[in-house]
This record gives sequence, C-alpha cells and structure tokens, in this order.
Amino acid sequence: MSRWRQSVVEIQTRKRQVNECERAQAALSKVTACFQQMATSLGSNMDGSFLREESWPYSIMPHSKRLHRRLLSLLIEMEQGQEDKEQVERLWVIFLSSLENFQQDLKKVKVLQEIFPLTQRKDRQALVNTGYVGGTSEVAARAAMVQTPWLSVEETASPDLKNHIVEIDVLLEEMFQRVNVPLWSVEPTQPSWLEGVSTQDVPSCLCKACQWPSCNVYVK
Repeated sequence: MSRWRQSVVEIQTRKRQVNECERAQAALSKVTACFQQMATSLGSNMDGSFLREESWPYSIMPHSKRLHRRLLSLLIEMEQGQEDKEQVERLWVIFLSSLENFQQDLKKVKVLQEIFPLTQRKDRQALVNTGYVGGTSEVAARAAMVQTPWLSVEETASPDLKNHIVEIDVLLEEMFQRVNVPLWSVEPTQPSWLEGVSTQDVPSCLCKACQWPSCNVYVK
C-alpha cells in the first residue's frame, strides 16, 4: 500500500472513530440524564424495589470505560494541529463533565439509600410523600432504548455504587494525568446558556436529554 493511500485510510478510520465517540457521548448524556431523574425519586413515595434493583442503567460504567479508552487513544495518537483534534478535545471535556456529574449522582444515591434503607416493610413509612403520582418504569425504558454506536456493551451484574464511585475516580485521574487538555482552551459549539432559552429558540438539530416536563437540557 502506498504512503498516500495509507494516509487516506488512516484519516477515514480516525474520522469514523471520532464520529463513533460523538454518538457514544450523546448516548451517555441521555442515559445519565435518565439516571439522574430516577435518582431524584429515591426516598419519595415512588421509591421501591423496582427503582433500586431493576431500573438502574447498568451499562453506564462499561459504556464510559469504552468511550474513555477510545478518546484516550485518539488524543495520544493525534498530533497538534490535526484536523479532528479540536473536536476530540471538545468531546474529552464534555465526557469529563459527564463523568463528574454521574459520580455526584452516584454519591447522592448512596446517601439516600442509607437514609431510606427499605429493608423492612415498615421502612416505607419514612418515605417522603411528594404528591407525584406515577412510576419510574418509563424513564428506565427510555434509558434501555438508548443505542450506542458499538454493537454490544457489557453490563455490570449489580449496581455496586461504592465500586462505581471509585472506578470513576480512577478514570478521572487517568484523564488528567495522561492527556493535557486545558479546559479553558476548548471552545463551545453551542450557544451559551442554552438551558435558559425557550423551546422555540432551540436549534432543530438538538433534542431533550430526557422527557421530564421541566427538563431544559438539550443534546445533539
């Protein structure tokens, strides 16, 4: 294979990988938004065994690890000034923020499960009646329907919150140590304060991260 043809193949492969990472990050944003919505129901009258055991999106951590490896590989291999480098760095910063937010939600869930253990029937008496009628099964279904660019993503056997929190710490530490991407150097591609605009002003290429009526978070 000639050097020119090899270069073309490498560029096409890299572009395909960057596009996969972009779709993977969009999927991660949607799933973590659903997780956050379900987490807010802990300790309320909607809390129960389904919410705690069956509705958690177990694929978040494996999905995050795979996206982490792919972005890390791209940034290490890419040279300064390369065509897709800015796009990958932007994805890196968005992914970093997603991990930090997800970790905060995990910590919140861990605390709420300790405050409201639900190990006995009488524990339900301590739940807060928020006045909201409904369940979290629809949110769990939306999370399960989110498609990743990869054919299969391994799922964790159980929602081990403590281990997940530690695993995210390890991922974040590696992100900061192995790749030097100054957060201030990454320019946004969406309008500032998008969450504060009305629905009519939102670009047609964006959609809500979740279906919660008051949700004003939009993703591609």
